[in-house]
Amino acid sequence: MKLTDLTLTELRDALRRGETSSVEATQAVLDRIDAVDPAVKSYLTLTPENALADAAAADKRRAAGDDSPLLGVPVGVKDIICTKGVQTTAGSKILEGFVPPYDAFVVEQLKKTGAVILGKTNTDEFAMGSSTENSAYMTTSNPWDVTRVPGGSSGGSAAAVSAQLGYAALGSDTGGSVRQPASFCGVVGIRPTYGRMSRWGVIAYASSLDQVGCFGRTVADTTAIFQATAGHDPHDSTSLSVAVPDYEAALTGDIKGLRVGVPKEYFVEGLNPETEKAVRAAIAQLADLGAEIVEISLPHTEYALPVYYLIAPAEASANLARYEGTRFGPRVTGDDMISTVKKTRALFGEEVQRRIMLGTYALSAGYYDAYYGRALKARTLIKNDFKKAFEQVDVIASPTTPTTAFKIGDKTDDPLSMYLNDIFTVSLNLSASCGLSVPCGFDAAGLPIGLQLIGDTLQEATILNAAYAYESATQFYKQTPNIKL
Repeated sequence: MKLTDLTLTELRDALRRGETSSVEATQAVLDRIDAVDPAVKSYLTLTPENALADAAAADKRRAAGDDSPLLGVPVGVKDIICTKGVQTTAGSKILEGFVPPYDAFVVEQLKKTGAVILGKTNTDEFAMGSSTENSAYMTTSNPWDVTRVPGGSSGGSAAAVSAQLGYAALGSDTGGSVRQPASFCGVVGIRPTYGRMSRWGVIAYASSLDQVGCFGRTVADTTAIFQATAGHDPHDSTSLSVAVPDYEAALTGDIKGLRVGVPKEYFVEGLNPETEKAVRAAIAQLADLGAEIVEISLPHTEYALPVYYLIAPAEASANLARYEGTRFGPRVTGDDMISTVKKTRALFGEEVQRRIMLGTYALSAGYYDAYYGRALKARTLIKNDFKKAFEQVDVIASPTTPTTAFKIGDKTDDPLSMYLNDIFTVSLNLSASCGLSVPCGFDAAGLPIGLQLIGDTLQEATILNAAYAYESATQFYKQTPNIKL
């Protein structure tokens, strides 16, 4: 077996037993990136010299008796997360050449635990998109079929993990940007409770919705990187000052008596029949493992997409006002200050400009109450739906996405059709919940299908264990893509 075939936890065990070294594992991944990533295009920036130096340092730490959880494990980081001394573009030309002078908190956590950072993964510009086609630099391909999208906005991270170009990766999830690409690429992706992982050093899109998340090939892999990066950060005022439990110890696989809610609103017209069949089979498998299946209702689900696409662009309009060519990134000089700002902001891509305009309109005088104000009220109703549901059940199960991965270019001319990919994921971001996607089968074309498991606030251990129990019974994770170079 090649080193790149190992899962994160398998590599960690091999490193602990002295069967391989971090330098060997890191070089193996870098060699595979050289061979495979020209077809996948998962990385925007690679740092091979830094990675090998960090791997050598990790091997020295281990020889000295250090056994940190991710010591010597090569991982990727989404390019909206700041990395000291390494270009961070957020997938945008307006930040081309920006080199942060500091690491984001989650990157600091990775480094403390000894992880080896391979580079920065591709993303939709400012994390705005569902396909990674909105990156200003390149379109990432799905490893299962390079003519299809990997999902977005964390498509680079999901594709890298799926293609064995890293043992795990960090992403971010504002409306489904970890779970949807995890589903499309056949990997595990978790979006924790808002505030469970620090947003300090993460380039903002929509501040009340953004949340760092994690990808792994298995539930155990995802849990390991989540365990290492979760925690309170005093730099982030929204960070939760709550102790981090031992998530890895919680993976017992015992879900007897677990109450699993199935929302009727998530099995509706537009859901691909193959997806529905696979998800219902997964729910039946949970029942076979001892879970109690309960039909529930989330009655305000129909408002989730319009609410999200009012609140998120409104927050983006405010957050992206800082990019005007005077502080960071390129400056396009005009005849005066106003023309300089206009020309510089023209570097934003089409989708980012669209969302800024939507948000600015929703916040403008005369429309604030009609749009943004009403959206906030509807958000409270959606939140209350989940609160009531979790009085009846422990976990909510649903499809992650309505379809499997679509062809590159199929939806770029129809933004509304693209937005509909988030129909099952945005509600969670509007509430105070956590959620993940775990592979639950394949369609007739051999494309992965994801099962979404949603938990109440700070109940990551519950959904991770449910996913672990399901994964252990089905083992879809053992199937890997045959990448056509």
